[in-house]
Amino acid sequence: MLVSVGFIGVGMMATSLMDGLVANKVIEASSIICSDVIEAARDRAAAKGYNVTVCNNEVAKNASTAVILATKPFAIPEACKDLASVEDNDALIISIAAGVTIKTLESLLPGRRVIRVMPNTPCLVGQTAAAFALGSLATDADREIAHTIFGSVGIAMEVKEVHLDAVTGLSGSGPAYVFQFIEALSDGGVRVGLPRDVATQLAAQTVKGAAEMVLETGTHPGALKDTVCSPGGTTIAGVEALERGGFRSTVISAVKAATRRSMQLGGISAEEISHKHNL
Repeated sequence: MLVSVGFIGVGMMATSLMDGLVANKVIEASSIICSDVIEAARDRAAAKGYNVTVCNNEVAKNASTAVILATKPFAIPEACKDLASVEDNDALIISIAAGVTIKTLESLLPGRRVIRVMPNTPCLVGQTAAAFALGSLATDADREIAHTIFGSVGIAMEVKEVHLDAVTGLSGSGPAYVFQFIEALSDGGVRVGLPRDVATQLAAQTVKGAAEMVLETGTHPGALKDTVCSPGGTTIAGVEALERGGFRSTVISAVKAATRRSMQLGGISAEEISHKHNL
């Protein structure tokens, strides 16, 4: 399906995507071209067999399937200008730039098919939780391209663009919440006598294993929790302590706060955030 793919920007996220595509044999390294203004980034990509250039329009000329915009948001207008300068290129445009709306992308690239994606940092270890929204001209084939690219480094789910701020608050920012939980779990282990390295390894593996159980079984997390909580036992005592500390409501508040901030960065007014989105 993927003939040739281009990347504008070769940061950690773009590099992870390129590596995932090649590792999963979705595309050959020789069929990927990427651009970056930083020489060290280009050198790292070239060492892996990717085609590199400093010119964005070279990416547009040579990527026939899709071009991924992986730059900082402030650089998107210039990158789109470079793409628009190349004639006879009908590649799908995929943006992973935070806060840049489909409306903005389509205004910068008239007549082009675009998709907006919100991945997250576990992309770096092939475990991203990404969500994407189709632009007004995107096709079913484009949807499959997005699934193929981001599915190579985790999961990719289609949502309406209006929900991408919520995605940002949940899975986009979520790794930081989980890191904090792992750290706190490790701190608890140290408090009751475990060495730090042992506590951190056990905490991280516990979170990983619990997450796999949710994904593999499809069972509601609350039901899985109940299977661990025997009457009058140790786990229910710990759960009671979490409830006293407002654990669940605090996590919900974190998702709401990050979603609200994402909306602010996207230019949504405080009044609309409050009244239309109830945040």
